[in-house]
Amino acid sequence: MPDFHFYEPATGHGLAHNPLNAIVAPRPIGWVSTLSAQGKRNLAPYSFFNLINYTPPLIAFSSIGWKDSVANIGATGEFVWNLATRAQAEQVNATATAQREVDEFETAKLDTLPATIVKPQRVAGSPVQFECKLTQLIQLTDKDGGAIDSWLVIGEAVGIHIDTAMIEDGVYQTAKARPILRGGGPSDYFEPGELFHMIRPD
Repeated sequence: MPDFHFYEPATGHGLAHNPLNAIVAPRPIGWVSTLSAQGKRNLAPYSFFNLINYTPPLIAFSSIGWKDSVANIGATGEFVWNLATRAQAEQVNATATAQREVDEFETAKLDTLPATIVKPQRVAGSPVQFECKLTQLIQLTDKDGGAIDSWLVIGEAVGIHIDTAMIEDGVYQTAKARPILRGGGPSDYFEPGELFHMIRPD
């Protein structure tokens, strides 16, 4: 029988680094572009991100703290999710600045593409972008119902752009885009490796 390290998060993990986000990994990256109500651009990566519904297509990310992305989405109701890939990994990292009121497109030297439905711009070079409209903005709570300084943003993808080079015989090729995925620790990232197939039972 294995020996388990047990801890209660409320009293600390007792390890050199919090293992939580290393266990729930790898995770897709929410590379989110927004505009403020005054039209100022913002671009930021979020590691608490995922697709949460098919129809309508809903994606969600959580922000620890009321950051520019959340403030912008709350004010305008719009954002764009850009697929973060290995080819742009350094630029993704460069947009992780904690500085307020910074144009991360300029900081990371990223070109843009116009969106079709929403106002925030798309990241040029990213092979997939979802134009999103806000559906819910929720302040998270702890088990006792106390508000915590974390915010869940849920958006409906109302327009989806896919580089046709990523489509073969009508099927989107996930690995071909080389998406990067957030691992644990302060600097761990992944890209898809071994691929295997399983057919879900009826």
